[in-house]
Amino acid sequence: MAAARFDPAGPLRGSLRPPPDKSISHRAAIVGAMGDAEMRVDGYLDAADTRSTIAAVRVLGAEVRELGASAGAPGGIDLAIGGIGLRGPAEHAPGEPLAIDVGNAGTLMRLLPGWLAGQPGGAWILDGDDSIRRRPVDRVAEPLRAMGAEVEAVDGRLPPLRVVGRPLEGISYRMPLASAQVKSCLLLAGLLAAGETTVIEPAPSRDHTERMLRAAGVELASAPARTPVALRGRLPGEKITVRAVERLALDHQPVPADFSSGAFALVAAVLVRGSEVTVSGVGLNPTRIGLLGILNRMGAGIEVTEGLPVAGEPRGSVTARHGAPLTAVRVGGGEVSLAIDELPLVALLGCFAEGETIVSGAEELRHKESDRIASVVEGLQAVGAEIEATEDGFVVRGGGGLDGGTLDSCGDHRLAMLGAVAGIASRDGVEVEGFEAAAVSYPGFEADLKALLGA
Repeated sequence: MAAARFDPAGPLRGSLRPPPDKSISHRAAIVGAMGDAEMRVDGYLDAADTRSTIAAVRVLGAEVRELGASAGAPGGIDLAIGGIGLRGPAEHAPGEPLAIDVGNAGTLMRLLPGWLAGQPGGAWILDGDDSIRRRPVDRVAEPLRAMGAEVEAVDGRLPPLRVVGRPLEGISYRMPLASAQVKSCLLLAGLLAAGETTVIEPAPSRDHTERMLRAAGVELASAPARTPVALRGRLPGEKITVRAVERLALDHQPVPADFSSGAFALVAAVLVRGSEVTVSGVGLNPTRIGLLGILNRMGAGIEVTEGLPVAGEPRGSVTARHGAPLTAVRVGGGEVSLAIDELPLVALLGCFAEGETIVSGAEELRHKESDRIASVVEGLQAVGAEIEATEDGFVVRGGGGLDGGTLDSCGDHRLAMLGAVAGIASRDGVEVEGFEAAAVSYPGFEADLKALLGA
């Protein structure tokens, strides 16, 4: 396990195009494989997680040709994916269960069963690394079983996950927690199920799957969900209905830069005196940019420039500046799912904000690459933060900043990058153990951070 040290530094100046969006890349490879013609993907993320998805669809029979580095998309490659059709996996399945290695890719582990579950005659076993084996899959297994799928997990909830294809029946399913991965899994299953499949989310979650399916010719009916969640003027959750289709028709999918990856540079600029950083070409899908609203409420200097949508996905640039002192905030309700991957950064911001920053309703964090509530709290405590875990979030008593120390990434890519930003904003520096985990989503993160620092 490699360690990397990040000492106090700054200011950060300049512009950065983050690597391609991880969530959209996963979905593009899966939807491309589900089609029955070739699909071009421009700017697919070239990282460990998304490589696992390429490998998985190849095992299922899809042809994936790598066309080379993507022009204008650092960290991206262009792909041509020859799909096997919606009902193709069963045709390529051998007599015994086919093994699929998902690596560390939780998105792949939770989305792919939706497609496989509706393939009578096929059987698959999805497994991955030690981290994956600690990440529950019961939240997709249970509704898939209600649709008629045969799905087995260890102790009913953990990988390896065995999926045997069966004829599916559409259901109406109200998700207990907002989760784009669970929603996406059930919508993919609904493409193969008899009747209607309806997914009701209690709060908004990222909608990349819906946008991509619509672009592929699928008719999705959606309406605001009537839920008891207090959204305080933010986006409502949705009720999404899909019916079975015969084919998907999507020939081109560009991938924007990843807002979640760019968020680390934005937060570093907010925290380090004299900094000004612009991240360009990032996706500005409203279901992904909850952090911007949180930063605004904290008093951070943020400016957004919107460009033209590409392939149904809004994109543009975001500039962050160091400025006035930050003010603590409360984050909860519908805001949580709009910033789920950036909540560790909210904890870091809370260390420097005056007052008590409280995040609640974030149980989903316990099912990420690590238990992100526990690992964020323990990691920031180790470098001087006054932070405590709660059952569904954390409480940060801020104003004092961070001294420094050693932060364990717990094998989680976002914790590794969090430690780096904490180090340059701290008084004494931070040693990040297991920093190599950053390569799961952002292999060039350290080099990009050093470039903004003029190193």
